[in-house]
Amino acid sequence: MSRLGGPGGLAPRPGPGAGPQRTWKPLKERNQAGVGAVALVLIALVTATTYFSDQLPFFGNGTTYSAYFGESAGLAPDNEVEVAGVKVGTVSSVKLAGKQVLVKFRVKDVRIGDATTASIEIKTLLGEKYLALDPKGTGTQEPNSTIPQTRTRTPFQLQDAFEQLSATVGDIDTKQLADSFNALSDSLKDSPQYLKDTLNGLSSLARTVSSRDSDLHTLLANTSQVSKTLSDRDAQLQRVISDGNLLLTELQNRKAAINALLTGTQQLSAQLTGLVADNRAQLKPTLDKLGKVTDILQRNQGNLDKSLQLMAPFARVGANATGNGRWFEGYLCGLLPPTINAGVVTINPEGCTPPIAAPNQGVGRR
Repeated sequence: MSRLGGPGGLAPRPGPGAGPQRTWKPLKERNQAGVGAVALVLIALVTATTYFSDQLPFFGNGTTYSAYFGESAGLAPDNEVEVAGVKVGTVSSVKLAGKQVLVKFRVKDVRIGDATTASIEIKTLLGEKYLALDPKGTGTQEPNSTIPQTRTRTPFQLQDAFEQLSATVGDIDTKQLADSFNALSDSLKDSPQYLKDTLNGLSSLARTVSSRDSDLHTLLANTSQVSKTLSDRDAQLQRVISDGNLLLTELQNRKAAINALLTGTQQLSAQLTGLVADNRAQLKPTLDKLGKVTDILQRNQGNLDKSLQLMAPFARVGANATGNGRWFEGYLCGLLPPTINAGVVTINPEGCTPPIAAPNQGVGRR
């Protein structure tokens, strides 16, 4: 008979004919590459499960739905989602989708019907918002089907208030209201003086409102028109702001370029100053000699002018003498004998007088 193994006991011995006993290898004796691959896969699975835990249904974080709104109205991620005043989830994201705002929210333990409506409501006086749901419909809202804008609503806006105020003021019969205050004042004529003064003031106020009825109606109508114009020009205003941002960015870039230019000019000035300071001994004699040369030229300026004036006729005559080809013209006096008049024979009658040039010849031929 064998004894059972346990702490301090002996392991049972295999009986006759029993097969080989299975033994487990420790990790250090196994293939380390396979062990590392399995460990990496487990780490990746744990990381993915942790990161996407809010989207896994078995973690119990609820179901994600989406809805289109005409505007965000200050709704932000992590705002509460309520049904009948009870928190059932939170807003996941709020982003622009074309001309609409797409709001994604996650709810838990609540039925969302296929006719459910959603509205953005004001939670506190400080302007905090929350998303209110009104579950309706016999079917079930599919998570991948977005609630259309026809079933959503945003908070009461200032433009809507002006429009309703204009309609309300237009429906008031101000003359009848003034007559009612006058009748009330006559009925209470025996009342204390302060009450009479109050009613008289109300009557005056009613008459003033009645006299300014058309002006008030025009003012409210214009206010509504201004609000509508601003709403229609939303794209243009956004473009102006975008262009202004580009202009400011370009000015900022130009500022950096001008700063770099001024910095480089300052460094160049410092280098030139150092160059002059280092070569002062060589530059001073050169500048002194240059000053002496300019003084000599200044003192002989008259002589230079006169030399140029006298050189002009010489150059002109020389040009005329040598301007007829490969020779020059001239006149030599004294090669012939003087004028001899022997009555019958006359030798050199013209003497040493130069010949007279023809009209079509230059000055050099005279």
